[in-house]
Amino acid sequence: MPRALLFMLLLLFVGSGCAALLYEVIWFQLLQLVIGSSAISLAVLLATYMGGMCLGSLLLPRFVPARIHPLRLYGWIEMGIGIFGLLVLLLVPALDQVYAAIAGGGILLRCLAAALCLLGPTLLMGASLPAIGRFIEATPTGVSWMGYFYGGNIAGAVVGAVLGGFYILRLYDMRLGTYAAAAINYMVAITAFALARRSSYQPAAASSTKTFRGSSVIYLAIALSGLSALGAEVVWTRLLAMMLGATVYTFSIILAVFLTGLGLGSAVGSLLAKRGPGHARFLLGLSQFALVVTIAWAAYTISTLIPTPTFDPTAPLNPLEVFRMDLARCIWAILPAALLWGASFPLALAAMAPDEGDSALLTGRTYAANTLGGIIGALLFSLLVIPRVGTQNAERCLIAAAALAAIFTLGKWVNIAVVVAAFFAMASVPQVPWVALAYGRGAVAYAHNPGQMLYLGEGMNSTVVVSQPENGTRYFHVSGKVEATTEPFDMRLQRMLGHLSALLYSSTSGNREPRSVLVVGFGAGVTAGTFTLHPGIDNITIVEIEPIIPPASTRYFAHENYSVLHDPRTRIYYDDARHFILTSKEKFDIITSDPIHPWVKGTASLYSKEYFELCKQHLKPGGVVTQWVPLYESDFATVKSEFATFFSVFPHGTVWNSDASNKGYDVVVAGQVEPASIDVDALDRRMRSGAVFGSLREVGLGSAVDLLSTYAGRGDDLKEWLRGAQINRDLNMRLQYLAGWGLNLNHPDLIYRSLLRNRTFPKDLFAGSPALVQAVRDRINGQ
Repeated sequence: MPRALLFMLLLLFVGSGCAALLYEVIWFQLLQLVIGSSAISLAVLLATYMGGMCLGSLLLPRFVPARIHPLRLYGWIEMGIGIFGLLVLLLVPALDQVYAAIAGGGILLRCLAAALCLLGPTLLMGASLPAIGRFIEATPTGVSWMGYFYGGNIAGAVVGAVLGGFYILRLYDMRLGTYAAAAINYMVAITAFALARRSSYQPAAASSTKTFRGSSVIYLAIALSGLSALGAEVVWTRLLAMMLGATVYTFSIILAVFLTGLGLGSAVGSLLAKRGPGHARFLLGLSQFALVVTIAWAAYTISTLIPTPTFDPTAPLNPLEVFRMDLARCIWAILPAALLWGASFPLALAAMAPDEGDSALLTGRTYAANTLGGIIGALLFSLLVIPRVGTQNAERCLIAAAALAAIFTLGKWVNIAVVVAAFFAMASVPQVPWVALAYGRGAVAYAHNPGQMLYLGEGMNSTVVVSQPENGTRYFHVSGKVEATTEPFDMRLQRMLGHLSALLYSSTSGNREPRSVLVVGFGAGVTAGTFTLHPGIDNITIVEIEPIIPPASTRYFAHENYSVLHDPRTRIYYDDARHFILTSKEKFDIITSDPIHPWVKGTASLYSKEYFELCKQHLKPGGVVTQWVPLYESDFATVKSEFATFFSVFPHGTVWNSDASNKGYDVVVAGQVEPASIDVDALDRRMRSGAVFGSLREVGLGSAVDLLSTYAGRGDDLKEWLRGAQINRDLNMRLQYLAGWGLNLNHPDLIYRSLLRNRTFPKDLFAGSPALVQAVRDRINGQ
């Protein structure tokens, strides 16, 4: 076959890989809006996506006649993927409505929704490599080119990861990303059709029952290789995201490095595969043996070197400089192992290459075995291994899997060396320091005086740490971020989120008591606990994505959260909050959200216009929505996007400052469907009665004047300030890109002062006795 034609096919696979990665990112983001982003939901998406590719690689050689020209078949496959890509973009919004109408959050319905959207295109994606396999003779040289095509596909995926994460989805949206991916598919298809017309093809003799050399052992080895590769991706992505900052850019960097290693390794493996099946089998075993060492190296690097950098990762550097340093650290840690996993696929192909027969069958079965192993590895480590034994032992399991694959493929004389090496490698895997798990990218600032760790737990979704510095306060950490503390400024915010919501409801709705409340995120439980002090509330519904959080919080923060977990009015649902609100038929008087920081990948869905509209639909008449907005670790564009998005749904919303020094750190935005005025006298009476008074007085809010003087503005005041702000929508997730870009900036006081310049005293907002209203006015104007 002409080398020019082979190089053209290689370029086509590069384009196909780029489109496939863009689709994967977009489809996962879209479907997480429907079925949720919990570990279970992500497992469903991953299993469906990779399962479809596995089935496609198996079914094509069996059911598609060999007489069809492979290039023409490949062209139709790419055309079909492009059509499906556009259909998924159109289907998901409609599916969202149907799912919301009938869903109870069951796992089977989530599987059905994922299968409906993903099985069609992923079957075609999985079939693409076996389709071209029929065009390549199953000789050492031919199999080597199949490895190059596989590597080219991965190289395209690297381009897709960088192009999507840093350009298309950052500046545009998922629609444009889909159009770009579909356009690539169509160009690939048209080129394949043109090449088919210019090239001859003679089907090989049917050989569907042929047994390839040592096939069972090789299939098992390549499946174990896939298991360890995807298992490692789960473990290392989780740890690296904590230490580098779990922004959308960090995930794109980790994925790009991992894929780059696979692509480069595949190229090297393809080059070595030309030397024949026996040599390829030995090198396959040797690569698995080497993985024992490189997995241990990655574990050491992630646990020891990355948490103690020679620079401060939180310094206000240019974002591109931060990305460059993160890229270098990821390359140093995970590239060596990724190179070996990449080399494994072409070496496995070459180890089984027959002298004649249907090479599509060989390619399809090998790809299916590798993919099936990957599915098992990803699900096993994310849902079972990490929650049961932790990341340290998970890395030891990865070493054991690699050693087992080496034992299967190497001669007996090497097995003792493999076992000994694996034993020492597993023993050398260090535990990630608890300070790194607690403080993540900011751990370097606490390395010399971290205090005491009280609790450490690794769940399916999050890693939770409770620590106690020398001053005796307690810190609650989730996945490398401080989410709550007993520090006065944090207690003030957490209490405000609860009490302000309940008091605003009562004082704007004719003194009615709120009866039902939905709390998004348990955290330390302090916000949820405030509602136990309001006697009219008979239903406290809490949605928490990580099951280990409420028990841990109750153990160490029971005094501060009034043991809300054990309150008879409390109901806890372990689910993604977006999914719960989408599928719930219940309505509430109050919905209050204190989610994870907006720069964390995926959290933007809890700050989107569509999310706030869902909250609005689940409010009873007179209901109140409150939302935490951090001004720290942020910039003007991010904060303005959060405000503009909230006020686009609640135009009469208000902003309240939780910082006692009035310098700005955290703020709370509150919204109601209809404009309302606050009865200051009624609010003051409610504050001064019962346990609510003591709870607020503890955080410096002992009167209505104290509480209402935290007023910082409202939507009408901020229209000019918010002009040009980007609205965060489901289809663009603009906030996660803005927030991730401004993560290292920390000017909360500047942002707050800019906000206050637009504030005026709202004469129509506060109503009541002239003396009390005047006192509120004087306090606000005095600031």
